[in-house]
Amino acid sequence: MKAFDSKHRILILGASGFIGNAIYKELCAYFKTFGTYRIPKKDYDNNQHFFQYNVEEDDIYDILKATNPSIVISCLRGDFRAQTIAHQHISEYLLEHDCKIIFLSSANVFDAYSKYPSYEFDKTLSGSIYGHFKIKIENMLLRLPKKKVAIVRLPMVLGSQSPRLKEIKQHLQDKTAIEIFPNIIMNVTTDSKVTQQIHYMINRNKYGIFHLGSIDLVHHDEYIKDIIKQIPYKNGVTYKHVYTTNEDRYLAVLPKFNKLPKHLEITSAEVLKDLTK
Repeated sequence: MKAFDSKHRILILGASGFIGNAIYKELCAYFKTFGTYRIPKKDYDNNQHFFQYNVEEDDIYDILKATNPSIVISCLRGDFRAQTIAHQHISEYLLEHDCKIIFLSSANVFDAYSKYPSYEFDKTLSGSIYGHFKIKIENMLLRLPKKKVAIVRLPMVLGSQSPRLKEIKQHLQDKTAIEIFPNIIMNVTTDSKVTQQIHYMINRNKYGIFHLGSIDLVHHDEYIKDIIKQIPYKNGVTYKHVYTTNEDRYLAVLPKFNKLPKHLEITSAEVLKDLTK
């Protein structure tokens, strides 16, 4: 792979967050890469490649104008209404410039379905506010010219620094109950695998809808217990069993049409192994 590719200028919205920061670290050695951060921090204040951006208060146009990206990667978090306006402005920018977007979406765009895993072209339907919001942004972007948009739907994303793993460790430390959902069947992935997959998509100029979860499925309760086995802790574990339904319910995104090469696939066992690195 080339040491540096000057043809792309990449702007990562939300580059100080868990996934956004992992993507920044993966891409910055290969492309001219910029990122946004919300809360002032010395690491970012003196870095000319990072711009402070508060989605509720700031105009995304200013960041787009300053960075002139050829690819925008959206990992934004924050107020849903403010995010919607920001993505409307990004859509207008994409139409006027030689630029595309990679939007990080979620398995929750299918959380109203329960009988089967979901594939790329299945109809989205959500019963949650979060899933409904992600659908709204997806639909907005899918009205743009198709080569300008890649939508990446993610399941639970784990990693040694992931909020989910930190939350579990905090529960163990505080001796508080860890919620598990015995009837939810899902898939999982890691931040490191997602960043590799996005890097590949950029290099190959991919567009369309991608489901980037593990190729196998797991039960939520069993998998959380497997994760806890990887963590050294002294005390017992308390679980709170949450039953949202009496039958198994799927919340899994599997690829059928837009598959990536074998070396970019991941299994749930490999995700567990990644947590101990």
